[in-house]
Amino acid sequence: MSSRPRRAVRRALTAIVPVTALLTLSACGGGATPAAESKPEAASDSPGLAAASKAMEQYTQRPAKIPVTEPVGKKIPKGKKIDFILCGVQSCKDLADYFTAGAKELGWEVKQIPTQGTPESVQAAYEQAVRDKPDAVVASGFPRAVYAKQLAKLKKAGIPVIQSNADEVVGDGISLLKNGPADVDVQGTMIASWVVSNSGAKADTVYFDLPAYTILKPVRDGFETKYREWCEGCGLDTVDVPITAIGKDMPDRVVSYLRSHPKVTHVVFSLGLLNVGVPAALKTAGINGKRIIVNVGDAQSYQYIEGGLTDAAMALNTYETAWIQVDALARHFTGQPMDADQKAELPNMLITKENLPSADGDFPLVEDYQKQFKALWGLS
Repeated sequence: MSSRPRRAVRRALTAIVPVTALLTLSACGGGATPAAESKPEAASDSPGLAAASKAMEQYTQRPAKIPVTEPVGKKIPKGKKIDFILCGVQSCKDLADYFTAGAKELGWEVKQIPTQGTPESVQAAYEQAVRDKPDAVVASGFPRAVYAKQLAKLKKAGIPVIQSNADEVVGDGISLLKNGPADVDVQGTMIASWVVSNSGAKADTVYFDLPAYTILKPVRDGFETKYREWCEGCGLDTVDVPITAIGKDMPDRVVSYLRSHPKVTHVVFSLGLLNVGVPAALKTAGINGKRIIVNVGDAQSYQYIEGGLTDAAMALNTYETAWIQVDALARHFTGQPMDADQKAELPNMLITKENLPSADGDFPLVEDYQKQFKALWGLS
């Protein structure tokens, strides 16, 4: 179908839940649906296809360098105490552990404060941080509206707060923000480059999204913009799903949609989490040959790719984000601004079966990121 109205299944929940909480929810999903054995005939004279293919070639290359190149240039003080506020799921714990590993290299102590991801528990964690009077606070995923009162107290005390994976802006108490709206729009472009290239600019695509998580909106916008630019006349439908579908009826929703739209060739998920269990459900339903790509790949996504059950994924830069946060504080503690880290473009990578570094779990995009960061810190 060359065009059809964009529809929403229904509005997603508006409850405040950190985006990072989405990155590690998982469920078992045995079985699979095989990838299509052949691609549509390429529109070789399409300028959009040429542009998409060139972009995809760039994005599938594994980044070799960390995005910060300027050495700290001063002796970094030891003995700093950092409070890291968790969000209640494994992804935040992973980020905190990677941060802790980097901080340990500099002789700092990191206290991880758990939460259940609820506004009340987040506020309580920030209250604890206020009482602790650490040298800095690090967190991920929570909008400042949840902890505004505590943020004001930390700002008054001169304690920097650094955030990631949040629909936020720097300033008014937040000293650093990585994987904010300005950082994630490229993810949509990456996904579009693969869909258009894979289809030979002849795709008919459905995009499953979670609009309650506003940090994903730039991804969706970036995808739609480049998809329409590169794939003229290609079908595109966007289906909004509620958070309640995750781990429950998401596979059934996908099956139902594809049964009623049999001409769809490509399925996009705004988070790899939404794809859990879908390959098995498609196989059971006898739906074959659909190409699948996800945003924010995780261990399950990479296992699916290795087994030929999913075609591609945009890999998240968790390791590099954590060590950029350490680097930013190293500069702060030596009396320097965090500008080098705020301006740094985080690495991204489009993963396919051909370039998958590992299917055993999450992996750094820059393979020797630790060595490169330690060189900036004067440790090697």
